[in-house]
Amino acid sequence: MAVVADPKQNLFASGHTACAGCGQAIAAKIVATVSGKKTVIANATGCLEVFTTKAPQTAWRVAWVHSLFENAAAVASGVEAAMRYLGKIDEVNVIAQGGDGGTADIGMGSLSGMLERGHDILYVCYDNEAYMNTGIQRSGLTPLDSNTTTSPVGKRSRGNPRPKKPLLEIAVAHNISYAASASVAFLPDLKKKVEKALSYKGPKFLQVHVPCPLGWRHDSSLTIEIAKLAVETGLYPLVEYEYGKLISVRKIKVKPVEEYLKLQGRFRHVLKDEEALNQVREVAKANIERYGLAL
Repeated sequence: MAVVADPKQNLFASGHTACAGCGQAIAAKIVATVSGKKTVIANATGCLEVFTTKAPQTAWRVAWVHSLFENAAAVASGVEAAMRYLGKIDEVNVIAQGGDGGTADIGMGSLSGMLERGHDILYVCYDNEAYMNTGIQRSGLTPLDSNTTTSPVGKRSRGNPRPKKPLLEIAVAHNISYAASASVAFLPDLKKKVEKALSYKGPKFLQVHVPCPLGWRHDSSLTIEIAKLAVETGLYPLVEYEYGKLISVRKIKVKPVEEYLKLQGRFRHVLKDEEALNQVREVAKANIERYGLAL
């Protein structure tokens, strides 16, 4: 049984130093508030850690610990084991969280170990698709052809040469109790998925798409619109799995990928390159066909 949260409590305080329009800050507020006061969060190094805990202030109104970049899942595993030893595992929600770099790249081994060992933990990956805190370097979750500081666009490069790592599917392959993708554009859906994940015993995984105005080079007022278009073009499917089985898919009226790309500076070059544009279209098409996304 998950610990029931008071929906009137705001457990992620204002006054932090996130950029205007930060999708990660919006999603983190939902996760913390839905999880409730009796929650312990292990937070990887990254944007979220930096802008919420500028000493001596903190935005967190729950128990919170800063881990290294790569070991949030391991720290949370220790917390969960301690709670279990003390007979209090049913009295608290244990959450590990990090960005795409701290999850899909240098934190992958730690995450896999947490999932494989069967810890009663919810892991949340805030997917803003690059290492934003350290200079907008590409990560394993950076989309194909995206312009970053380590995959720059030039005469011999279209940007990031690698497809986005299938992180959700990697988590699902561990046969965990619950895994889902979500988006900051659909907050009721995100809230529902956090609540649902916490109702399961064992390891749970949630990957949340969170636009970054700085790294994606978009106007801060467009965060929600851009996140919504990622879903509506088929580039970011919203799905749920239970013990390895696909149980739900958010259907969409499919929009052209250009609607999503044109609002972001990181993809400006793609719109001028038909071959690159077709590559992105193929990514969306594959997702639409795989999950049956189209209404």
